[in-house]
Amino acid sequence: MDNLKVLAPLDPSFAPIYRGLCDFGARAAEMNGPEIRIAVERNDGLVAVQDMRILPEGADDALNLRMVERMVKSMLWVYGGFRVTIAGSKPVYEGIREQYVIGGKRDFDAELMGRVYEHPFEVLYVPTIEEAPQKKDASAPIGRHLDGCRIGFDAGGSDRKVSAVINGESVYSEEVVWFPKTTEDPNYHFEGIVNAMKTAASKMPRVDAIGVSSAGIYINNCTMNASLFLKVPKELYESHVKNIYIRAAKEIGDVPLTVANDGDVTALAGAMSLGENGILGSAMGTSEAGGYVDMDGNITGWLNELAFVPCDLAEGAMVDEWSGDIGCGVKYFSQDAVIKLAPAAGIELDESLSPAEKLKVVQGKMLEGHKGAEAIYETIGVYLGYTLAFYAMFYDINHVLLMGRVTSGKGGDLVLAKAQEVLKAEYPELKMQVNLPDEKSRRVGQSVAAASLPKIG
Repeated sequence: MDNLKVLAPLDPSFAPIYRGLCDFGARAAEMNGPEIRIAVERNDGLVAVQDMRILPEGADDALNLRMVERMVKSMLWVYGGFRVTIAGSKPVYEGIREQYVIGGKRDFDAELMGRVYEHPFEVLYVPTIEEAPQKKDASAPIGRHLDGCRIGFDAGGSDRKVSAVINGESVYSEEVVWFPKTTEDPNYHFEGIVNAMKTAASKMPRVDAIGVSSAGIYINNCTMNASLFLKVPKELYESHVKNIYIRAAKEIGDVPLTVANDGDVTALAGAMSLGENGILGSAMGTSEAGGYVDMDGNITGWLNELAFVPCDLAEGAMVDEWSGDIGCGVKYFSQDAVIKLAPAAGIELDESLSPAEKLKVVQGKMLEGHKGAEAIYETIGVYLGYTLAFYAMFYDINHVLLMGRVTSGKGGDLVLAKAQEVLKAEYPELKMQVNLPDEKSRRVGQSVAAASLPKIG
């Protein structure tokens, strides 16, 4: 993309979506194109909206559809939703509807959203913005309850952590390696969760509440979708996985339980540590996890699944194998990003290695001062700086917290420095601060924050 002030060292074709949308909007304004509204409805009648100007009909209908579709996709994975309404352009509506059906280009998104919200996914049309759904949002306080004896459980893809927390102080913590993503038997997951909770319970005189931080999508403490249970057969999901944390907590006692997405809990931990709100957390590990605590210190109930939010408009952007889409965050802010950039950095990786092992090879090169390895992390930092400007379309952000194994060591420092360089050069009006939390706050802070989720009494 032309005129970028900070270039991605190993990816000259990188075309930041925010820059593309701004250029598109400016061109549409010059041509006096119509304004449309995208409304996305999720549970409880809550609605997110974005208004945008498009080119006049017939000027470049394919570009109109592409830019609106990228915004629809972004809204679905930031906010969540089962119903999309397009107001003000019938051709755009018809193009979106054609893509977001089973068998369409975006059937992955349509199928998953329908399953998560337990409602058939649909795309609707109204002629004018005035007829479109209006914004309706709700947020709720999250955590910060430190009274009593609490269990904080954090379910990760490679290890599970549990803490016994008494009046806000962690009196016991442990990490246990487990393999949830490759195990078909849901009893393996259930027993691991229960064993962890029982261990924590044994370190306290009683248990007053249980808080769970877990990767995935959770509604009313139920597991609606989570990669942790990827291998569990579909016929067992409803009976064994959907209510797995509810069943596990009952093994400990009849106490308040709150289950939250691990990204939101990470953002909460940051808010508690910094004493501030407006926190966006981004964890770069196996995938890209996101979480958000708003300016009032509440969680929004949004999905915050940043892995599926587009960030690159380049036609040759890398394909995400899960969704079949291109240019989405998972290939830019995870170990996959490191692996995809390695060849351009002059680093050969043995294909027999696992993704985590490949990441360790590159991290080893970093320790040796390999210039190509440094360029990998600088490239990810450029990706991040431009993408944070896009995230700011959806989130009010004071602080961005970067976490995950990709950000460990010197590599994380380079990612941070390059992202800050982009923000300063391109978007000085954005006052967000980007931070790497220290190791203690990452580990202990997360468990205390998880334990603080439920309110007692």
